[in-house]
Amino acid sequence: MRAIEPGRTGAKTISVEEAGKWLGVSRNTAYEAAARGEIPTIKIGRLIRVPVAPFERLLGMSVSTMTEAA
Repeated sequence: MRAIEPGRTGAKTISVEEAGKWLGVSRNTAYEAAARGEIPTIKIGRLIRVPVAPFERLLGMSVSTMTEAA
């Protein structure tokens, strides 16, 4: 079971915590991975967000269909 499905909500960004849930890792692990550049992020002021399209590409998923890329 997946906690979220980023592309299906229409949202262009998700929180680092949501990305961590989707990956099956803890909140702290997700923020550490984001700090190392392993999870793509953008900063808006002090807010850190994960852009959905690059995140899905990182996981080898099709952005438009949410299926594994061939």
